[in-house]
Amino acid sequence: MIRILFFVAAIAICSPLRAQTGANPPSSSPAPSPSLEQRVSDLEAYMNNSARDADASNTATLSNISGPGPGHNAWLMTSALLVLFMTLPGLALFYGGLVRQKNVLSILAQCLGIAGLVTILWWAIGYSLVFARGCAFFGGTQFAFLRGVTAVPNTDYSYWVSHNVFAMYQLMFAIITPALIIGSVAERMKFSAVMVIVGSWMFLVYFPLAHMVWGIDGLMNGVWNSNARIRAIDFAGGTVVHMSSGWSALLLCLFLGPRLGFRKEIMAPHSMVLCMVGTGMLWVGWYGFNAGSALGADGIAANAFMTSTLATAVASFSWAGLEWLLRGKPSVLGFCSGAVGGLVVITPACGFVDANGAVIIGVLAGAVPFFACTKLKSWFHYDDALDTFGVHAVGGTLGAFLTGLLATAAVNPNLSAIPAQRNGLAQMIGHMLWLEQLKAIGITIALVLVGTSLIGLIVRATIGLRITPEIERQGLDINLHGEEGYIVSG
Repeated sequence: MIRILFFVAAIAICSPLRAQTGANPPSSSPAPSPSLEQRVSDLEAYMNNSARDADASNTATLSNISGPGPGHNAWLMTSALLVLFMTLPGLALFYGGLVRQKNVLSILAQCLGIAGLVTILWWAIGYSLVFARGCAFFGGTQFAFLRGVTAVPNTDYSYWVSHNVFAMYQLMFAIITPALIIGSVAERMKFSAVMVIVGSWMFLVYFPLAHMVWGIDGLMNGVWNSNARIRAIDFAGGTVVHMSSGWSALLLCLFLGPRLGFRKEIMAPHSMVLCMVGTGMLWVGWYGFNAGSALGADGIAANAFMTSTLATAVASFSWAGLEWLLRGKPSVLGFCSGAVGGLVVITPACGFVDANGAVIIGVLAGAVPFFACTKLKSWFHYDDALDTFGVHAVGGTLGAFLTGLLATAAVNPNLSAIPAQRNGLAQMIGHMLWLEQLKAIGITIALVLVGTSLIGLIVRATIGLRITPEIERQGLDINLHGEEGYIVSG
C-alpha cells in the first residue's frame, strides 16, 4: 500500500508536464483520466528509460506524463554542453598548443568558424537529413529548418528526451567532427578553403554516414533498424565521427602537401601547457559524448561512463609507457596523445563492452595509434601535422572492429531487443558481429575517400587550398586574421 501511495504521489508531481509540453491537442470534451495502473506503468517506464504503454503500442493510451522526463532531459542538456566543451575550448586548446606560436589563433578561428557554419547547416537541413525518416542512406526533409522539432520527444530515438534537446545534442557531434580534420592540415591551409571544404563535406560525407549509422531507417543501424542490411553497432561515433574525420584528414594533407621545412626543421609544439589543458577538457567533455549517447541517465549511461574512464586511463599510461621503454622518457605529449587515443577507440564500444573489455581496448588504444603516429608517418612521409590520421582514423577503425569482438548484451539489453532480434544482430553478439563491423568499416572508408577526394580536387582547382609561402613563413595569425596570439611588451 505504501508503494502504491508513493507511485501516485510521484505521478501527481510529474503530471504538470502534460500541460507544459502541449503534446495532446485540445479537445472539446474532457479526456478521461488514466488509471492507477497506467500511471504506475508510466513511472516505471520513466525510471527504466523505456517506452510508455502509449509509445510501445502506438495508440492513444492515456498518460499524465506524455512529455519529456526531467531527469533524462537534464542529463542530455548537460551532455550537449559537455560535447560543445570538447570543441570550444577543448579541441581548440589541444590543437592550438601543438602548433607553432605564429599559428595558434588560426586553429581557434577555424574551430569557431566551423561551429558557426555547421550550426547553420544543421538548422537548415542537416538535422533532417540525418534523423528524419527517409531511405537507408539519407533522411527526408521533414525536419528542415527544425520544423516540428519541439519539446515533445521524438520516440524514434528517445521516449523521455525533448526532440529539440536531442537535436542540439546531435549538433555538437556534427560540430566537432569536421573540426578534428583541421589537425592534419594545420599551419598551411587557407581559412576560406577550410570553410568551403567543411560545408561541402557535411553534405557529401557526414550527413549520409550519420544517417546510415544512427538514423532510425539507416543502412547500418543494427541496434534500432529491424530492416538494417548491415547489422553493425556504433554507440557514440567510431565510424561517424572518428573514421570519417581521420580518413578525410589523411586525404587532405596529401592534397595539400607538407609544411615548408617538414622533416628539415624542428616543428615542436609551442605550448604543452595548453595541450595538457585541452586534453583534460576533452577527457571531461567526452563523458557527455559517450555516456550521453545512452540518451538517458540510466544503467547503459553508467556503463559507458565506467568503460570510457578505464580505457582512457589505461591508454594514456600505455602510450607513455611505450615512450619510456623505447625512448627512455615518458612525455606529457605521450600521456595526452594516449588519453585521446583511448577516448577515440572506446567511443564505438563504450555502451556495449564491460570493464574487462574496456581495459583490453585501452591497452590496444595506447599501442596501435602510438606506432601509427611514430612509425607509419615516418615510413610514408605524409605531413599529418597533429596526428589526426594516426589517432582518429587508425583509432576509430580499431575501435569499430574491437566493438564487434567484445560487445556483450549483458551490459546493454538493446542488443537483444526486438529490432536486434528481427534483423539478426542479437544472434551475432559474441559470434560473427565482427564481420558486420568490417562491412561498416569498408563502407565508411569508401564514402570518405570518394567524397573527400571530390571536394579536395574541386576546391584545389577553384579557390585553391594552400596559403602562399610568404604567409606560411610569417604565420597565419597575423596574415589571415590580423591578430597575434601573444603580444609581449618591451
